Amino acid sequence: MFVHGSVGNAATSWTQQRVLADRFTLVFVNRPGYPPGPPRERIDFAEQAEQVAALLRAGDHLVGHSYGGVVSLLAASTRLDTLRSLTVNEPPAFSVARGNAAVEDFLTRFPEAPREPRAYLDFFLPLVGSAMALPDPLPPELEAGARAALAERPPHEAQIPLAELAGAPFPKLVVSGGHSAAFDAVCDVLERELAAERAVVPGAGHSVPRAPGYNETLVGFLQAA
Repeated sequence: MFVHGSVGNAATSWTQQRVLADRFTLVFVNRPGYPPGPPRERIDFAEQAEQVAALLRAGDHLVGHSYGGVVSLLAASTRLDTLRSLTVNEPPAFSVARGNAAVEDFLTRFPEAPREPRAYLDFFLPLVGSAMALPDPLPPELEAGARAALAERPPHEAQIPLAELAGAPFPKLVVSGGHSAAFDAVCDVLERELAAERAVVPGAGHSVPRAPGYNETLVGFLQAA
């Protein structure tokens, strides 16, 4: 089960993973507020964690990217005896690494973030290490994704239940792209506190699932699990 991050919906976030359908049954969760669903005034990681948890079945592997990684960490903590494994890619769970200089610098930038969709993407994408060239005008789906990102509750407000997850019987994998000191700091803490496996898959910035070698890394972990 794949849970996407901010701006891009499930269809755009997990394009590289569809080839895994020859080995796994794939479920791509489209988080409420993202197209093709209707927009929402507010998107809350806590609410969406409950929604994802309700979808999980015994033996599922849960894979969350970015904001979806925060959702997945919270969902997994309520399904400790259900999951086969948990993978998170650069979750912005900054609460676990407060005091780190790179994390604090990252967070100080957001109060001044523009609220207009294109201006927000011009601010947000370089900050998280994306080199995506924005078309002009924005396609309707991309504009809707930007508006959804603007509606999201700040992910650093999430309190990650590290002790519960650490004690869970399923293996965990934390993946980073090796491009951001702030995301590295979060991943370092998760690796240590959850006794998780760690992989660094460079080449796509924050869009880790698009990086060369990501699928091989993920499949190796899933098969071992």
